[in-house]
Amino acid sequence: MATDADPTLAAVPPLPARMVNEYVYCPRLAYLMWVQQEWTDSAETVDGQYVHRQVDRPGGVLPDEPLPEGERIHARSVTLESATLGVIAKLDLVEAEGLRATPVDYKRGRRPHAARGPHAPERVQLALQGLLLREHGFECREGVIWYAGSRERVPVTLDEDLVTEARSAVAGLRALATAGRLPPPLDDSPKCPRCALVGICLPDETARLRGGDLAPRPLAVADDPAQLLFVQAPYARIGRDGETLTVEIEREPAKPVRLIDVSQLVLHGNVSLSAPALHELMARDIPVSWHSHGGWFLGHTIGTGHRNVELRSAQYRASFDEAACLRLARGLVEAKIANARTLLRRNWKQGSAPPALLAALKDDIATARTAPSLASLLGVEGAAAARYFGVFAELLNPAPAADGGYSFDFRTRNRRPPADPVNALLSFAYALLTRTLTVTLTAVGFDAYRGFYHQPRYGRPALALDVMEPFRPLIADSVVLQVINNGEVRPRDFVRAGGGVALKPEARKALVLAFERRLAHEVTHPLFGYRVAYRRLLEIQARLLGRHLLGELPDYPNFTTR
Repeated sequence: MATDADPTLAAVPPLPARMVNEYVYCPRLAYLMWVQQEWTDSAETVDGQYVHRQVDRPGGVLPDEPLPEGERIHARSVTLESATLGVIAKLDLVEAEGLRATPVDYKRGRRPHAARGPHAPERVQLALQGLLLREHGFECREGVIWYAGSRERVPVTLDEDLVTEARSAVAGLRALATAGRLPPPLDDSPKCPRCALVGICLPDETARLRGGDLAPRPLAVADDPAQLLFVQAPYARIGRDGETLTVEIEREPAKPVRLIDVSQLVLHGNVSLSAPALHELMARDIPVSWHSHGGWFLGHTIGTGHRNVELRSAQYRASFDEAACLRLARGLVEAKIANARTLLRRNWKQGSAPPALLAALKDDIATARTAPSLASLLGVEGAAAARYFGVFAELLNPAPAADGGYSFDFRTRNRRPPADPVNALLSFAYALLTRTLTVTLTAVGFDAYRGFYHQPRYGRPALALDVMEPFRPLIADSVVLQVINNGEVRPRDFVRAGGGVALKPEARKALVLAFERRLAHEVTHPLFGYRVAYRRLLEIQARLLGRHLLGELPDYPNFTTR
């Protein structure tokens, strides 16, 4: 039991009573929310915010002295803190009369018909609120929980057993926070599917990768209706007007776009963004990505960023460990070659892919698995890439007659600048994938610029380039094949500039749309068995990488298609 003399009181900031509630419900959930600062909203949490809308507005004043006999007051949104308890809480409502005060806690659901009334997490949270009121000189013998779903007030007696349970929960959460180790997930618990953080916690996936027998339950994560806003018109100006962004293009009326409909803002070329618009985007955690005229990904702008220092510390430690870097890099390259081999096997136009080519790539996979150094691994990757791009033209429809001076007659991979339309499409698709993973990794809590395989260099998101290796064939190359073979992009949609070939705005638009469709495409996860969209899959892989770096998973499970 923690006391005034307990040094952990000074080592850990005051614990919010709500986090103690989460600890009683699930220690892993409390650790994710309190220590790693993870959070995401669900339909239930949004509904809870709506239920709390009135009591979240401060009103009334909690008196410093006893009230006259018979006088009662109601104080809303009252924050109290105790150095003795090491707890802080915002009380939804306090009903005070004389020396007696009663905390009223608002809950969104219906009253549970259980033997002890409210569930243990709710009772413990209410008990801590009562203890805080006692610390501030009030008598507090009971609390009340208001269930909005059934519109019922349920009293809870703050007896010694409940107080002891609450104090033990505080001590348990404080010990968990100072230990600095993520607790294991609940084992096949019915709580998990309804938890707002199930997509962050990944309880079933973690258990499976640690040797569990049960198949993971499909992730029931709501789709975000917001979409990417891509602006490429020369000299376009983006501002803010209330709850909308305004996109102004020369000689055209301003186009409004609701902020709630925007998931990301991608700016291409000389597009300007006003400070008020940027401030609002950062406040809403909507990332802004910047691309050059040629399509190169320059960087992205976010707000204060993710606060999971624990994850970044683990990332930095591993990035300076040569053995850890080599182990991760081997898996990334192995998965990249395997997925490239699968793409060739599935998309070969005339007949089937040559067995000798497939066998050579299989040998490359085995060689990558045992590469003795990063330098030798680069050589293996380069040899496999030469085989792959040497036959990439066999995946394209027969080249049509030259259209506008160009054709899709691909010979070899080149870049900086790309010398032909196919290479221009590949470079732009890789830039889009780099941007997507940079945003995803940053949102998860990583430093996207410190990698394991790609060496750090100023302005290069090395970790994003690492994680994207297995997905180059599956997402970027696949999108390029799609827009060419389906006729969405034609040879006349390119222009020669700066010694290379660049995409015209029509080609960029077509590729961006195809890329977004690909991210929304669902695939069956080979390890977990459920179907998941590529966009969600990238986040899952990023979180699994974090679990590995934090020591929860023995290996990072790379994604390979069958």
